[in-house]
Amino acid sequence: MEFDTIAAISTPMGEGAIAIVRLSGDEAVQIADKIFKSPNNKKLDEQPTHTIHYGHLIDPKTEEVVEEVMVSLMRGPKTFTREDVIEINCHGGIVSVNRVLQLVLKNGARLAEPGEFTKRAFLNGRIDLSQAEAVMDLIRAKTDRAMNVALGQMDGKLSKLINQLRQALLETLAQVEVNIDYPEYDDVEEMTVPIMLEKCSWVRDEIEKLLQTSSQGKILREGLSTVILGRPNVGKSSLLNSLVQENKAIVTDVAGTTRDIIEEYVNVRGVPLRLVDTAGIRETEDIVERIGVERSRQVLKEADLILLVLNSAEELSQEDERLFETIENMDFIVVVNKTDLPQKIDLDRVKELAGNRRIVTTSLLQEEGVRELEEAIAALFFEGKIESDDLTYVSNARHIALLHQAQSTIADAIDAAESGVPVDMVQIDVTRTWELLGEIVGDTVQESLINQLFSQFCLGK
Repeated sequence: MEFDTIAAISTPMGEGAIAIVRLSGDEAVQIADKIFKSPNNKKLDEQPTHTIHYGHLIDPKTEEVVEEVMVSLMRGPKTFTREDVIEINCHGGIVSVNRVLQLVLKNGARLAEPGEFTKRAFLNGRIDLSQAEAVMDLIRAKTDRAMNVALGQMDGKLSKLINQLRQALLETLAQVEVNIDYPEYDDVEEMTVPIMLEKCSWVRDEIEKLLQTSSQGKILREGLSTVILGRPNVGKSSLLNSLVQENKAIVTDVAGTTRDIIEEYVNVRGVPLRLVDTAGIRETEDIVERIGVERSRQVLKEADLILLVLNSAEELSQEDERLFETIENMDFIVVVNKTDLPQKIDLDRVKELAGNRRIVTTSLLQEEGVRELEEAIAALFFEGKIESDDLTYVSNARHIALLHQAQSTIADAIDAAESGVPVDMVQIDVTRTWELLGEIVGDTVQESLINQLFSQFCLGK
């Protein structure tokens, strides 16, 4: 498969020591040779692969020196895209890197589309679709755990398991096809219902194991939308600042200081939280504060976790009780703050309203109780299971949806086989499961079923 040569800036825009402009395609080396001049006038096309060369970029029309660079030369197929790749290392300034890119584009390259280098790696067979998607997960990872999940998927951990499941289904389908199309061969293994049930049951169980990790994997990939909720002046903004470990929100003794939504990502025991500090929910005549309260109610509906903050130094109010009613069907942790002051709150009533939810006491002013809150958050969603490096996590929403569909179709196949439906009818659901799993790795070509059939059985003997 041949493509034109593409180029793009591969490092973040801004000031830095180094910036990189990457080229990929059959003419990458020739384009670089047009504009690169080394001290000894050596040609890149004559140099060995995976070498780096010092020199200058020259505009061939004006012979003007554009930049001082180091050029990395990597020939396919031993590159990320399996094409010839040139990486031009220039000074990391906005002007310098843009000048290099424009020079490359003027001399034969095309500006790459978003994600096109990874797309080429997939189309050229270096990685499958799930590995390609993991590249972006790796870039966007906000915690070490999220990064480890993405690395595992990039290394093919999920792909290997999916391909094992597809292989088991393919072997089952191949034997069914042989029984249907070549009944005259007596030495062909007869496909029996017990054999089909055994393999399909194994596939179903493995899919269920994957789906059991999906909620944790999705949290690691996308983060937990966590809303800090409570009446004004109970310590919501102080809690945000304590978790983020910097003063993101204004903290005063004046109720209603927070008028709008404040969002911040924070790493809590390896769990990425998208923290949302809301305006205190109360009835108010202040127009601006009322808008903030309405926004708070809206983000509440989209939250994965609620941190309900109460004031230990005040009696439980009707507003506090209404907040418990509002979130009664959601995951929440109660934070009883300001324990450094004389206690007035009825903790027994708080426990009654919280039910089996965790209650953590804090004095955010004295930085007490934050560690216990972090442990409660991690325990609520992961219960220690996330520490296992042996698990294959599925975190991508597309993968999860396909696995749910595959779980349904393989269950239909098992039910049909147990009900005595002919195997040639059962294979419809088995084939659909095979196709759905193939969509995860980007390989659902029907011809592979025929190729598998003839590779496993010697039918012309």
